Amino acid sequence: MESAVEYWTTKALLDWQVEMGVDEAICDAPIDRYALEDKKPAPKTPAINTAPPEPVQEPEINTADVAQSTAAAAQDLDGLRAAMLAFEHCDLKVAARNFIFSDGVAGSDVMIITDAPDRDDDRAGQMVSGRTGVLFDKMLAAIGLNLVGENAVYMAPVVPWNPPQNRDPNAEEWAMMVPFLKRHIALANPKILVLMGNGPCQALLGRSGMTRLRGKWADVAGLPALPMFAPSYLLNTGAAKRDAWADLLALKSRLKDLA
Repeated sequence: MESAVEYWTTKALLDWQVEMGVDEAICDAPIDRYALEDKKPAPKTPAINTAPPEPVQEPEINTADVAQSTAAAAQDLDGLRAAMLAFEHCDLKVAARNFIFSDGVAGSDVMIITDAPDRDDDRAGQMVSGRTGVLFDKMLAAIGLNLVGENAVYMAPVVPWNPPQNRDPNAEEWAMMVPFLKRHIALANPKILVLMGNGPCQALLGRSGMTRLRGKWADVAGLPALPMFAPSYLLNTGAAKRDAWADLLALKSRLKDLA
């Protein structure tokens, strides 16, 4: 009897489900979806990269190329001066007090290239100052030249800043400054160059050793160039004054040929 009741009861329930639209049985027992809510898998959190970003490598700057293009862009001496003052790649300017560009009269037949400014020049803010300047003026006057007025010369240092401890510029500094020096010569447009000291010979001839170079005319950018002892050297080496006098006479003779 009990089995018959269960049969008819179960059948009645199935008929009711059919009437309600149920047409498929998935599980043997109903699933309580509310009970499963807390068991839903937690949403995946995207992984966060906590590693520091790789540093971006700045492209390496070829300072010699920058100097070359900067110098070439200068259209006159004022423009070249401004370009050199704004040039930020040469550390020589950091320790120097003054920027020393030139002296004398631009456009003169003779352009003298001197060594880098020394401490006295840096303090005074001018080329060949002090005892060196006195001797330099006498050397010019001995062959009828000066820094002002008639028969004036033009002069510029091989680099415009006093190197720390009065040292020579290093290879990297030469590579940056020589393009400016060559542009300076082109814009000043002299007829004769005087390379007064080891620095100018190193920069423009690629050689040093004044006892071998002095008095021997060379060619620099199509111009006759005469290496000569610097006045600072002559102050400490009196025996070299005879050679310096011979070089001054050679310069005087060359100027007469231009007249």
